[in-house]
Amino acid sequence: MIAIHKSNSGFNLNWKSYLIKQGIPFKEVNCYDNDLVEQLKGCTALMWHHSQNDPRDLNIAKQILFMAEHANLVVFPNFKTNWHFDDKLGQKYLLEILNLPTVKSFAFFNKKSAIAFLNQAQFPIIFKLRGGAGSFNVKKVTSLSSGIKLVNKAFNLGFSNFDSFENFKEIIRKIKIKKATYIDLLKSIYRLFVKPAFARVMGNEVGYVYFQEFIPNNSFDLRTIVIGKKAFAIKRNVRKNDFRASGSGSIEYDKANFSDELIKLSFECAKKLNTQCVAFDFVSKENELLIIEISYGFQKEGYYKCVGYWDEELNFYEGNFDSCEWMVDIVLEELKNRSANISG
Repeated sequence: MIAIHKSNSGFNLNWKSYLIKQGIPFKEVNCYDNDLVEQLKGCTALMWHHSQNDPRDLNIAKQILFMAEHANLVVFPNFKTNWHFDDKLGQKYLLEILNLPTVKSFAFFNKKSAIAFLNQAQFPIIFKLRGGAGSFNVKKVTSLSSGIKLVNKAFNLGFSNFDSFENFKEIIRKIKIKKATYIDLLKSIYRLFVKPAFARVMGNEVGYVYFQEFIPNNSFDLRTIVIGKKAFAIKRNVRKNDFRASGSGSIEYDKANFSDELIKLSFECAKKLNTQCVAFDFVSKENELLIIEISYGFQKEGYYKCVGYWDEELNFYEGNFDSCEWMVDIVLEELKNRSANISG
C-alpha cells in the first residue's frame, strides 16, 4: 500500500490519478497529523511533494520523510534526493565533493573571512541566500562597497527569506508580459507590509554569506530534469535587462536547444548524485557546461509543453508525457525489487 500526502498541489494529484488509472491501491494520509504513524500502518511507501513555500512543510516535511525511510518504507523523495532541497550551501559542498562541473561558489561563516574574500574578488559576483526559487534572493554585486554592505547585514540583522520589494517589481514585470494579473499586483502590495507565513517560520538568514562566480554573456540557462532513466529539458531566457533566467516565464522547448552533450552530462551527474529525481540548472562558460544549482522539485506546468524526452542511451521519444508518473514507477519498481528479494 502506497501512502500519499493528502494534497492536490504539486505532484500529488498526478500521482493519485496515475495510481487510479493503473488500478494500484493507495492511501491518502495527512503528514501534518499527530497520529501520522498510526495512519502509516500497513503502508510500504510514502510519497510527498513538499514545498519550500509552505510553513508546515518547512517545519516537518524532511523529518517525516526521513523518519519513514528510517522505518524502511520506500520514500519519494528519498534522503539522497531530498536533503539538499532548497539549500544552496549544502549543494555547494555536495557538488564539489562529487567533482561535478559547477559554477565556483564561496561560503563564509565569519565576517572577517568574507571581507577578505571580497578584497581580492573580481566583480561582479553573485550573492545568494541558501534558499529561494525563481531567482528570488539572488543579487549581482558590482563593487567592493556593495559587497561589504551585504556582509555587514549578513552578520548583523540578516536577510528575510522573502524580498517584498523584489516581489513587487517582479509582478510589475510579469503584468507587462501578461504573465500576471492586477489581482497579483494587489497581493504583492499587501506583501510589502505583511510577510508570508513561510518567511516568518524561517526567520532571517543570518551568520553566513554565499557567493557564486558571475558567468557573463549568458542570455539563457538550460534546465534538465532526470527521473530514473529518463530526462527532459527546457531553455529559460533571462529577463529583459537582467542576468536571471529562473522564473522569467520565457521558455523554449525545441529539441534543437539541447545537445547530446548536455543530456549525457545530466545523466552522468544524476548517477553520481544517486537521486530518484533531480533538476539541473546549467550555464555555459567558454563552451563548458556548469551547474548553478539543483533541486528535486519543479513547477510541473512549465514542462507540459516539452516535445519529448531522452533515455540513457540518448534516444529521443517524441510526444507528450507526464513526468510525475515516472516518480510513481520508481517507487513501484523499488517495492517490486524488495518483494523479489524477500521471496528469493
